[in-house]
Amino acid sequence: MLHLPSIQVCCVTEKKHKNTSLKLGESNSRTPTYRKGNLDFKIEISKTEYIYLIRFPVPYDLGSVHQERKTQKLNLEISPHRAVSAVRLMRIEFGGAFADLLNEKGKGSGDNEMKYVERTLGFCTRDLDDRDLRLVTDIVGGTIRWRKYLDFLILSLCHDPNTFSRMEPLLLQILRIGFYEIVKLEIPSYAVVDENVQLAKISLRPGAGNMVNGILRKLVLLKETNSLPSPQVEGDDRAQARALATLHSHPVWMVRRWMKYLGREEAIKLMMWNNSDPSFSLRANRGKGFTRSELVSRLENLKVPYELSPYLDDFVRISTGMQSVIQDGLLKEGLCSVQDESAGCLVVSVVDPQPGEIILDCCAAPGGKTLFMAACLNDQGMVTALDINKGRLRILKETAKLQKLDNVITTVHIDLRTFPVENCVRYDKVLLDAPCSGLGVLSKRADLRWNRKSEDMEELKSLQDELLDAASMLVKAGGVLVYSTCSIDHEENEERVAAFLLRHQEYIMDSTKRYIPPEFLTEQGYYFSSPVNNSLDGAFAARLIRCS
Repeated sequence: MLHLPSIQVCCVTEKKHKNTSLKLGESNSRTPTYRKGNLDFKIEISKTEYIYLIRFPVPYDLGSVHQERKTQKLNLEISPHRAVSAVRLMRIEFGGAFADLLNEKGKGSGDNEMKYVERTLGFCTRDLDDRDLRLVTDIVGGTIRWRKYLDFLILSLCHDPNTFSRMEPLLLQILRIGFYEIVKLEIPSYAVVDENVQLAKISLRPGAGNMVNGILRKLVLLKETNSLPSPQVEGDDRAQARALATLHSHPVWMVRRWMKYLGREEAIKLMMWNNSDPSFSLRANRGKGFTRSELVSRLENLKVPYELSPYLDDFVRISTGMQSVIQDGLLKEGLCSVQDESAGCLVVSVVDPQPGEIILDCCAAPGGKTLFMAACLNDQGMVTALDINKGRLRILKETAKLQKLDNVITTVHIDLRTFPVENCVRYDKVLLDAPCSGLGVLSKRADLRWNRKSEDMEELKSLQDELLDAASMLVKAGGVLVYSTCSIDHEENEERVAAFLLRHQEYIMDSTKRYIPPEFLTEQGYYFSSPVNNSLDGAFAARLIRCS
């Protein structure tokens, strides 16, 4: 009896996700068969769902016959940055790999990037150089960010809508890359067309290359004649939200929510911010005696453009040159760390950690705020970092040791909601940086917009309430509880604090006025960073005092 290998596929819809599997040899009239080398695989297609292949078949036994996928030789015709970008986009869409940083050797997720290329495409290219690394960053981030708009253009240029809906995942990623390069990066069209056609032909088949050639050449012609298709922003609010969602490449539910709370013009400004190239902040590590002026000197030697943070003394902003910073060893040596000013360090300013205090960071990993608070203690006091994710806590411990802060940081692997039962210690200050929608950091986390659903908001609000209740039990009388998010959504921020204060009469609001620059202070006394108004990621924090 033949044991046929299953192929994992994923049904992607706006409302649900489900897993299924098909076996080679199964009959299904709606299931087209594709060939990869000497292996067939099937992807089921329905009228309302895209079914995407997650993993290609691995070598398997069929009775006494052992079939092996033979890796092709090194291919020098394919640009390595395009091959890596296509595979990385596949991993992001199906496996959540966006947060991985490529290091100087082209590694990601702890494995060589070319291994992913080889496994997925059946061949490898030359290693990535510095220029390739920068292009991978630009292309992957931009293609994810503009995915909805790019898909609109691709669909518009296909003869048959079914051509788009039945398109193989890898072919779609290759087209998205080509469209992004032509429309947004304005790379010479002849190079984009030629190299993406080659990628499709070699990684898939000649017919796929012909399709890419035809569609990309149509796009070039439309762009040169200034006649790219565009949705019309007209009709009622729903119709306008759909058109704006396509033009600015955001989920419709987000656009409708922002139009409701912010108004149309502010919503457009917010989406434009989310689609802009993000900048990053570097914090000089005082724990190692490394000052901001020394960090600036290193950046100048590396010829990395920078600007000083106007709000925080230890911080420097960069918009390009992160690969140079990584290669120079600044991060590896613990001399500085990548840390957000708004969602990280200005929140720590609201906590106001002082030497000698005992502080709890409730949802600590990956640990940016923990490390900054520990640095503020000047080796006097303790920060307990609590998190439910053991692996991320381990990374926090390693980073604390690297930055010579492990003497004032302890880690606890536990769910915050059960911690008060097992712990008798009460803390001077407790920071709850709650799990949230992340709607304030969509510029840096371009993939997050596609991973969030409107239904998530209710679940998140319930979780935030539970965590706030648990955190409140760990603050000593006269102590401080700080609730923060990296969201700009009123329901996750002000409404959660108001609901908490109704449940907990022992707490009162304490204005953040003394701890933050005035431009971040709301009328109610909260800290709030607006991407549109402050040109920083969105963030919120409330400072609460326990009276008894």
